[in-house]
Amino acid sequence: MKKSTSALIIILLSIFFNAQLITAQTTNLETLSYDNPSAVGMDSLFIHSKVDSIMTFAIKEEAFPGAQVLVAKNNKIIFHKAYGFHTYDSVQPLGLTDIYDLASVTKIMGPLPALMKLHDEGKLDLDAPFSTLWPKWKNRKDKKELTIREVFAHQAGLVPYIIFLQEVMKKNGSVKNRFVRNEPSRRFSTRAYDNIYIKDRFKNKIYRKINSSKVSDIKKYKYSGLTFLLYPEIISRLTNTDYETYVTQNFYAPLGATTLGFNPKTKNYQNKIVPTEIDTLFRHELTKDWVHDENAALMGGVSGNAGLFASATDLAKMMQMYMNYGSYGGKRYLSEATVKEFTKVQYPENENRRGLIFDKPDLNNHELTLADSYPAPSTSPDSFGHSGFTGTFVWADPQTQLVYIFLSNRVYPSRTHSNIYKYNIRSAVQQVFYDAIID
Repeated sequence: MKKSTSALIIILLSIFFNAQLITAQTTNLETLSYDNPSAVGMDSLFIHSKVDSIMTFAIKEEAFPGAQVLVAKNNKIIFHKAYGFHTYDSVQPLGLTDIYDLASVTKIMGPLPALMKLHDEGKLDLDAPFSTLWPKWKNRKDKKELTIREVFAHQAGLVPYIIFLQEVMKKNGSVKNRFVRNEPSRRFSTRAYDNIYIKDRFKNKIYRKINSSKVSDIKKYKYSGLTFLLYPEIISRLTNTDYETYVTQNFYAPLGATTLGFNPKTKNYQNKIVPTEIDTLFRHELTKDWVHDENAALMGGVSGNAGLFASATDLAKMMQMYMNYGSYGGKRYLSEATVKEFTKVQYPENENRRGLIFDKPDLNNHELTLADSYPAPSTSPDSFGHSGFTGTFVWADPQTQLVYIFLSNRVYPSRTHSNIYKYNIRSAVQQVFYDAIID
């Protein structure tokens, strides 16, 4: 009953705020609108020829079966194009409104805006121990002193990842019946896939494993996704609101980002959803409409590490809001001071490029070649964003007023497909838009 009520609230909020957005788009210059590259001082012919060439090459080399690129400059979407197909059978062409599994882009689209808002409200002190958010760590000698800032900046020495799927699988590849069922019941209502239901209390096992995980004594940059599995619970406790309801109510719905959400199979979207991997281990079929990331799946598809799906235009709205330092369409979502703090490099003296949850360019990025840089070498030190395992990437650069969205399903048919990295496709396309700026 509680879940169905939350879903109804989310749908009603989306309808209401989308109507508000239509009005706002006609009256406020801060919202995104469409225009030509030449209108914002960019070489249109150069952009189209270069991006088309890179994307044609990438699809030919099977970096992905298809992808979508959206770029906005000065609040104007000046490029939005889809390439290729959903899969290599070339049956379903990609459409501009198609929805993608965002993978780790979820980190800056889901828990991050909620945590920034809580910081605005004085409920989250960056230099307080993380155990003030997660009390179980107060009893952990190696974790009780870790600060929220260290954890958010991947400077705490936490383990990068725990594969919780191993906890529900037997050595012969079958699932453990005490954790997984193919039909829902009172104790098995956490849905991981069409016919896969996880024991509701398995979430507590995930929390215990994270609580007991090792912490390195060496404090240096070490990416960790562990705490992102905790943030939904933390946010729900601090706001007295269901996590998905909270981010929808405070961000997605008022922004008009109606496709941003978890478990799209349950949302009845008209948009087509791009599939991810042919899973031979857990789901035993082409994963579509449900989250690809196994840890997020075991959380019921609603997590802080992965689980969000969205269209390119809805991602652009969120990134434009961040690039405007917290405002969009005449509405302030976050304080300017908070967004600037979170998008700032936190530990440059430790050779750590990260902001607070946001990713940042390599510290010497402008000195690197395209092959070695992250992301494109021309991105400014003020820029920020995040990448996703499925082949997604979002980035905003306040200096040049560029928002860059790249969506693909590079994990199709298997996550072993890594040519997107080999050829640095996402950065190569991003660099085109810097080179196209007419000085």
